[in-house]
This record gives sequence, C-alpha cells and structure tokens, in this order.
Amino acid sequence: MLKLYTDGATKGNPGPAGIGILVSGLPHQIQKHAALPAMSNHEAEFAAAIAGFELLIQAGLNTTPVAFYSDSKLVIQAIEKQYAKHYPDLAGRLLTLIGQFSLVLPNWLPDRANRGAHMLAQQGLRQSETKI
Repeated sequence: MLKLYTDGATKGNPGPAGIGILVSGLPHQIQKHAALPAMSNHEAEFAAAIAGFELLIQAGLNTTPVAFYSDSKLVIQAIEKQYAKHYPDLAGRLLTLIGQFSLVLPNWLPDRANRGAHMLAQQGLRQSETKI
C-alpha cells in the first residue's frame, strides 16, 4: 500500500502559498514541493491533496491502494462526507481524482506527525515568497 502525505502552507490567510507531497511505500520515496499564488490555508491544503493524487495518477500508480494522510481535518472530512460546504469545486476535483483509485483510505494526523510533507510545503512557500 502506498502512503501519500500532503500539506499546504500559507503566509497570511490568504497569502503566498506552497504545497508539499511525500509518497512512501515504493522502492524510493517521492518528494515534491511547489509554490502557489496567494490563497487561503484551506485552499492550499486542498491544492496539496489534489496535486498529490495527480502525481500518483501521472506515475501510473492509481491501481495501488493508497493510505492518504493530511493534517487538514477539512480535507479529510470532505473525502469522508463526499462534500465540503465552502469549497465544493475543490472537493469535487479531489473526489474525482480519488475515484480513479481502487482504494483510498483517508487519515487525519496531527501537524507534528506530518513533518515530511510540512517541510516540503515550507520549501514551496519560501519559493512563493521569493516570486513576489
């Protein structure tokens, strides 16, 4: 089973943003970060999850079960409830991607347990700040 960890970070809310993606359960880890334009923290968390699942699909890994980890309760609840009241477009996009996998197990974890994705998101945020 693959393990997908994602995190979004912003400086200000809204503000410049970055995302981090960490994939384990392969012979080698996949680590990715990216700078994003100004957005809210919740939007950054959704963007990170969406980018993580897109990465797995692009790598042809959507036939493998995925344990998905995020420190965003909103993102995890959106997956579990198949709905997000204030972010319907982002939730819909994420759920469409998840629908391409045989099995996705969403798991919330505290910030301190999501350090790998968090550090990558901070790298993306630093890149975003230098573009301003």
